[in-house]
Amino acid sequence: MGKPDRESLQLAAREDGFDLQLGGRALLSQRRDAPAIALAAGGPLVRMVRGNFRLTDRPTMAAALTRCVIESSTRAVLASEDGTARLAVTLNEAEGRMTLAALSRHDRITVDFTLTPDDVLWGGGEQMSYLALNGRRFPIWTSEPGVGREPGTALTDQASADGSFAGGDYWTTNYPEPTVLCSGGWALSLGNAEYAELDCTEAGRLRVQVWSGEVTIDLFSGAPAELTRQLGARFGPRQPLPEWALGGAVVGLKQGEASFARLEALIEAGAAISGLWCEDWVGIRETSFGRRLFWDWQWNATRYPDLPARIAALKARGIRFLGYVNPYLAVDGPLYPEAAAQGFFAKRLDSDAPYLVDFGEFEAGVVDFTNPAACDWFAEEVIGKRMLDFGLDGWMADFGEYLPTDLRLHDGDPMQEHNRWPVRWAEVNARAVASRGHTGDVLWFMRAGHTGVQAHCPLLWAGDQSVDFSRHDGIGTVITAALSSGLVGNAFSHSDVGGYTSLFGNVRTAELILRWYELGAFSPVFRTHEGNRPDDNLQIDSTPELITGFVRWSRVYAALAPYVRHLVKDAQATGLPAQRALFLHYPEDRVGLTIQDQFLYGSDLMVAPVIEAGAVMRQVYLPAGAWRHLWSGKDFALGWHDVPAPIGQPPVFYRPDSAFAPLFAELAA
Repeated sequence: MGKPDRESLQLAAREDGFDLQLGGRALLSQRRDAPAIALAAGGPLVRMVRGNFRLTDRPTMAAALTRCVIESSTRAVLASEDGTARLAVTLNEAEGRMTLAALSRHDRITVDFTLTPDDVLWGGGEQMSYLALNGRRFPIWTSEPGVGREPGTALTDQASADGSFAGGDYWTTNYPEPTVLCSGGWALSLGNAEYAELDCTEAGRLRVQVWSGEVTIDLFSGAPAELTRQLGARFGPRQPLPEWALGGAVVGLKQGEASFARLEALIEAGAAISGLWCEDWVGIRETSFGRRLFWDWQWNATRYPDLPARIAALKARGIRFLGYVNPYLAVDGPLYPEAAAQGFFAKRLDSDAPYLVDFGEFEAGVVDFTNPAACDWFAEEVIGKRMLDFGLDGWMADFGEYLPTDLRLHDGDPMQEHNRWPVRWAEVNARAVASRGHTGDVLWFMRAGHTGVQAHCPLLWAGDQSVDFSRHDGIGTVITAALSSGLVGNAFSHSDVGGYTSLFGNVRTAELILRWYELGAFSPVFRTHEGNRPDDNLQIDSTPELITGFVRWSRVYAALAPYVRHLVKDAQATGLPAQRALFLHYPEDRVGLTIQDQFLYGSDLMVAPVIEAGAVMRQVYLPAGAWRHLWSGKDFALGWHDVPAPIGQPPVFYRPDSAFAPLFAELAA
């Protein structure tokens, strides 16, 4: 499913080269005087500080590939002017795949794809700043996304002041993916995990560069919705969200034993709650960054006395308990020596000692997921026995971005494995859940990813947004993240309601939390977070106003459960995500091709969250057809509209002819 017809992908010979044609359109034109393919040999330099990476290269370009021998409609050999064969291009029509293989000792391949002036590009995995890729360059390398993500602003520059480049930039992301969709009716997705760049800076050209001597590119054709279906179909049907999670909010609290009393107060206030998420179930480590966790993945009885009985009592009331895990082990925890004794850590280059990563005031070993025995141990002994058997029904499966490149693995090159690491981590989690027969009933979620994570991870979260309305790291990036990741086969995304990162005096306002409630209620999962510095920030139960707002929006979220169930089934049947870019349903409407601050929730709801501080009005674009304003009942037609948006009434519209229209109308009551 999802591949072009056998006759539609071919190398069409031309007098001085060839065209790569997909469905009659030339995606690539190789010419003697304008080669579309180039080779080089690289000299990479990789710098990593606490998960923040900068990669530079010292490439030596090969001679231009000016000569071409077309052996058939599926194979060509490119040579330099002296006749030396340098690169082979091979097509697999049945698979819709193009392979480029260097015939010399070169390890950089660059390919230029041809665009028309009207083409709009999307993709790149989970992008936070820009849905449309045109005009910018996107390195494909999983990393910490950064704080602020806008060099030149105070927050970003302060975060990077220690030389760690921890402030990030518009392209830094936990989940990059070398997949691009084009409004012209085609898409490409690399099979490579090595570092790559998607260069969309020049009009009329998409340049793809890969740090490898062999590149595989899968090609797809169709309208945007069909491309999204095809891209998702590569990995099989999407896993469903747990039925229990749709019944209310998942409340994130990390105050040890006191978390239970706070939960009861929210329930007494009338909140609809499906889960209690206590990431500190493993204990706390106080650092200069804030309140972090003790990285040893088992119950900390000092912080949570009698936790098994607490979990059982909550579950009897229909409330599940969630925790936290990541793929590293702190050197001062009891699991570290157990894993070290069995050789389950990645090793140093100069010895067989475990390679230790500085995570900021503590060090941890990297569990080596290229070692099958290490995967088995982590899936069974850590997640299986210490989490699932203990009683957890979900967790944040954090990190996955940090694999350094200056270590030794059981198998493989860390430069190739770095981007694969989140996928390996997802597979370990999925295997553990499946081993207990709980697939589809455990709510676990990740922020890191790369091509293939879709096969294992049922739910993304958008990472560590700043606790503000900032353009590149605040609440609005959650929408862009959901829309971009949804295009490449990830059905469900959500966020830390309230944001996470609080540094340099940047703290939550009541307005921010109230606006994030509104966004969370129209997300597949509504989950709150206390953030990295909970004592410095407002929480959902800090004031009567915030409690009232949480109660209301948790109940709105719960009331939408029948519709979300419909979206879950739709995702499994069609591959379409729950939160959708407008062009998935309106591909001919060019206005919607670049809108990234509002979304279709399924096909029947249009949600335009308020993502600017102080705003009580916002512009909303409505595509063709009738749309009914949720709060006033007024009908709107095609076009831009200035819509009132006081706190408590974000712009939301629904289709009056929807089967769910009566349900939507009840939300305003």
